[in-house]
Amino acid sequence: MEEAYITLPKGFKANGVSAGMKCSDPANINKDDPRSSYLDVSLILSDLPCNVAGVYTSNLVKGHSLTRSIDIINSGKEVRGITVNSKVANACVGKIGVKDADDIASSLAGKLGINPDEILTASTGVIGTRLPVEKMIKVHDELVNGLSSDPESAHDAEYAMMTTDTVPKEVAASITLNGGQEVNIAAIAKGSGMIHPNLATMISVFTTDVKADNKVLDKALRAAVAHTFNRVSVDGDTSVCDSVIIMANGASEAVIEDSSEDYKIFEEALTGLSEDLARMIASDGEGATKFVEITVSGAKDADDAKLVVTSVARSPLVKTMIFGEDCNCGRVITAAGYSGASFDPDKIDIRLNSLLTYENGIAVDFDEDLAKKLLAGHDIKIEIILHEGDAFDRMYTCDFSYDYVKINGSYRS
Repeated sequence: MEEAYITLPKGFKANGVSAGMKCSDPANINKDDPRSSYLDVSLILSDLPCNVAGVYTSNLVKGHSLTRSIDIINSGKEVRGITVNSKVANACVGKIGVKDADDIASSLAGKLGINPDEILTASTGVIGTRLPVEKMIKVHDELVNGLSSDPESAHDAEYAMMTTDTVPKEVAASITLNGGQEVNIAAIAKGSGMIHPNLATMISVFTTDVKADNKVLDKALRAAVAHTFNRVSVDGDTSVCDSVIIMANGASEAVIEDSSEDYKIFEEALTGLSEDLARMIASDGEGATKFVEITVSGAKDADDAKLVVTSVARSPLVKTMIFGEDCNCGRVITAAGYSGASFDPDKIDIRLNSLLTYENGIAVDFDEDLAKKLLAGHDIKIEIILHEGDAFDRMYTCDFSYDYVKINGSYRS
């Protein structure tokens, strides 16, 4: 793993600045991590035109910045970059939201000397509030003039995306293709609450210096997302502005062709980075004190495995059990039972951090002190074995703490 920053791939620059949407009172700035308190507008730009692909929230309601980007990506046009703002989602405000996204892109494009359709737009934050377009445009000179490939500018772009995130989420890797060519992939992400498949209040941007057409990028991205970002659940909610975008500018001159050995190397690396980000998002769930990995094995088929793992991961009673460090795995078997999957309840086994708690559908005696000690750790694993077939699935989640309610009870303020 390389040092993680979005401009590691050749030909990419980034920056993040404050338009005053987050924190204007210095007394409220997080002294341990000040950039997350006030940066709120980011730009990631390539020196060269990029092929691009994306996957998006499954919510029928979609934000205006997102729908604009979807239209551009679906058109097959090359792009040069993406601007992301936090604090305001630009969703559910009517036709003016479309105009606002267009105006933001047009302003940046004018300063960069490119076409507005070469700048994608993404927004995250409060739904039902208009973007403060004038405030944002006023900082575009600073945003563009500060573009740089150095790590600190890249980190600023990440901080400007963050909302209730408590830690930045950045990954990068250099990989060697069959011909000995070294290429780079990097990504940043934000996501902490309203997290559930298929995508939720998360935005992730990948950059890479490989040369690949849109279809290859789309195939690789969908494969990478399927069991990583789409296997994270914090609270069972799916928001309206969410996307994973990959931009490839070809600066390395290494070509990735479909079904080639180099494609397999590229897809594996992309999946690995997505996996890392997915784990970061689950671990940083709003108010979370624990990271939880839930696995289902021995399911009859893939659909049943997914039903069980999703049901257990989104169960408030399972999540509060983890927070309370109480090994009450009756909540786990109950969530599996109402998942809609087909299995024999008399064959199910459950392990918590390898400690057997249910066998053949029956609660077993176990060392309560040991269970308490296991649950006191940060990383928790729940294993569910159905003994019905060979299908397997996994979900990443977190516990529900008192702070989850506090954070979401006052989100707009």
